[in-house]
Amino acid sequence: MLRAMSFAGRVAIVTGGASGIGRGVAARLVARGGIAILADIDADAAARTAVELGPAAHAVALDVRDGDAVGELVARTAADHGHLDYIFNNAGIAVMGEALETTAEDWERIVDINLRGVIHGVRAAYPLMVEQGSGHIVNTASLAGLIASPGLVAYSATKHAVVGLSRSLRIEAARYGVRVSAVCPGFVRTSIVEHGTLRGIEREDAEKMPPVWCDVDTAAREILRGVDRNQGVIVVTGHARVLHRLERYAPRAVEWIGKLGLRKRMPPRARP
Repeated sequence: MLRAMSFAGRVAIVTGGASGIGRGVAARLVARGGIAILADIDADAAARTAVELGPAAHAVALDVRDGDAVGELVARTAADHGHLDYIFNNAGIAVMGEALETTAEDWERIVDINLRGVIHGVRAAYPLMVEQGSGHIVNTASLAGLIASPGLVAYSATKHAVVGLSRSLRIEAARYGVRVSAVCPGFVRTSIVEHGTLRGIEREDAEKMPPVWCDVDTAAREILRGVDRNQGVIVVTGHARVLHRLERYAPRAVEWIGKLGLRKRMPPRARP
């Protein structure tokens, strides 16, 4: 279990902190004595969440696609509090549907947010943490960053990249006293499907795709347990851990599961 005061006085930036996993992580950080900077493109939602979480939560409007703005937030947070202990690069979007239906604009947007948004956070926080000699970069990837995910090709591509970035940087960063983790949640009940871009699939069908959902609070608890233990890859939810192990030891079984799900939810497009 997490130590009750393990985050006391710690300062964390949480992108995508107004809702979903970001909000859940911020809530638990604050409950354990931490200070959470809720950075979100939806400034009003971030402000409402900060009020709900209390005076240790602070709302900031941020578009993670703007590298300069991310850098300014990191520098300002460190200056205001004297240090930055965590950055949770959590903001992300989903694009669902076959690759045949995914547009160039879909690819550009998801890469800009899911991958470049993480890169901006890393580039801003990492040098500062190296100078401090401490800090923890936590990048939200996905189970789709660990296993084959048909119907989520663009999303999966960005999340695989985040896992690779995090695992590689973790080795470099250790010599400077900086920790790096990749968070790989399974199916967590957030609004990512509701607000996602769907191509060739009905929203109702998309919401039925996962066989099981996990609530945000449970996911946030598992994430912070992994952060507290300095795990390199934090696989969140039981079903995600089962599929991750299956991918390692029986990859053809994962392919079969993927084909089965694809056939049920996304019939092939008629050929001309």
